[in-house]
Amino acid sequence: MSEKKSAVREGAPEQARVTAPVQVEGVPPVLDEAHIGDIRGALGTIKASDLGARHGWRSRAMALLAIMGPGLIVMVGDNDAGGVSTYLQAGQNYGPSLLWVLILLIPVLIVNQEMVIRLGAVTGVGHARLINERFGRFWGWFSVGDLFVLNFLTIVTEFIGVSLSLGYFGVSRYIAVPLAAVALVAITSTGSFRSWERFMYVFVIANFLVIPLLFFASPSFGAIAHHTFVPGVQGGASSTAVLLIIAIVGTTVAPWQLFFQQSNIIDKRITPRWINYERADTVIGAFVVVIGAGALLSVAAFAFAGTPAAGHFSDAGATAEALRHYVSPVAGAFLAIVLLNASLIGAGAVTLATSYAFGDVFGVSHSLHRGLGDAKVFYASFSAMVALAAGVVLIPGAPLGLITTSVQALAGVLLPSASVFLVLLCNDRAVLGPWVNPTWLNILASVIVGVLVELSLILVMTTMFPSLNAGAAFLYMSIALVVCLVGAGIYIASRRQPVPAEAAVEREKRATWTMPPLALLEPARWSPGRKAAMLAMRAYLVIAVALLIVKATQLGH
Repeated sequence: MSEKKSAVREGAPEQARVTAPVQVEGVPPVLDEAHIGDIRGALGTIKASDLGARHGWRSRAMALLAIMGPGLIVMVGDNDAGGVSTYLQAGQNYGPSLLWVLILLIPVLIVNQEMVIRLGAVTGVGHARLINERFGRFWGWFSVGDLFVLNFLTIVTEFIGVSLSLGYFGVSRYIAVPLAAVALVAITSTGSFRSWERFMYVFVIANFLVIPLLFFASPSFGAIAHHTFVPGVQGGASSTAVLLIIAIVGTTVAPWQLFFQQSNIIDKRITPRWINYERADTVIGAFVVVIGAGALLSVAAFAFAGTPAAGHFSDAGATAEALRHYVSPVAGAFLAIVLLNASLIGAGAVTLATSYAFGDVFGVSHSLHRGLGDAKVFYASFSAMVALAAGVVLIPGAPLGLITTSVQALAGVLLPSASVFLVLLCNDRAVLGPWVNPTWLNILASVIVGVLVELSLILVMTTMFPSLNAGAAFLYMSIALVVCLVGAGIYIASRRQPVPAEAAVEREKRATWTMPPLALLEPARWSPGRKAAMLAMRAYLVIAVALLIVKATQLGH
């Protein structure tokens, strides 16, 4: 591709600054000038002119350090206030018996986020805009509208976490929550991507406080190893246990992650040349998040074994108080700090994912490289989301428990649809060219999406009908899922088309291949089967969300 400078004039309106394209060799031609240039990461810089091959472990390690961030932050950000509460509940109520669930989530996290990596680096377009362009405005607005609602409720739960954590130290929520909100806005509004990422790294490092916290609980590492690799449920697979397993999956694999990492990769200026390094970043992040989750689960499992607190989880704040009583005040303080850190990085990442999507949909500047004066709407949307969420937590008598429950249920409903769009986009040859999913990845992704759909259905059904036997539902649905996947595989294999000859040529230039401008792409073709499947998903989402609203209204009275 030939190089062409952006036609940006001083004082031009924000909309014009966004849409002016910049075209550089190996860089998507749809980016604005803020997304073109050096990679300035928290731990290093890679010049835009640096096109040389990396030889030797040292040069590769330095490149990895510079690129690391989007994958690590999105993963650690997923160990947020809701995640901390869910892992503590699993350990306190079921001991270490559910550790095996976390190991199964590693491939799910890696597969989902690896597809996002390719979409971000190759297209230069955010997840929300790609859905809008390739699937139509209905699905674009539907997915983004749901994302805004879900993310807002999630941010509320993060400020609930701030309130509980600082409440342990005697700080009033009317002081703690506003201070946290102001800090988040200040961290994000520096106008420097590197500064923001360095602040995030402080939260990432603080996440490792769970390791010394684990030793306060006097754990049995033999038992941890056993339950990590041998599935089982303490007391049997009751409906309550199955729902908790679903909650663990829902809090660890969240829709906002897809939107955040794709836009953050673009914002960091990562191009196809650096995809393998970003994959490594994501794999490292997946192991970090699961290790942290496992440590939290184990803390609650071993600290309360044989005490009256075992089997009686209420919230993370109460668990910190119980640690103070049964272990030591220092252990309780450690957990309170871990919860505060999780709440802050979760709120920062989820809010930024929302602001990125807002910028995608409304075509306004949305880059951390831009200052306040250059991206007013972007930073205003971030600040407004933080302020509103913090305000809800400060309302006397606000149904905070109901909000927390609704977040888990709504995330379970929306995750399958987000994953379906992700797989479809990663098989769109007009969008990804030689970077489309290989067959083995489609098979693995289909199994993952199928399981997520199954878990979503169980969660919705048990939310609507609390007396339903979740264990039996899981068994019968699993059998149906296997039958459906095998049938779909046979059908697809029988109708498989040969790969176009030009695709083999494209693979040779993957490092520099990027998506053409969106306006030049041919419209996506929908087969009758895909149309039927999408209509079925649309009907399911509408019905499920409507039922959840009815249920939430009933619980609120």
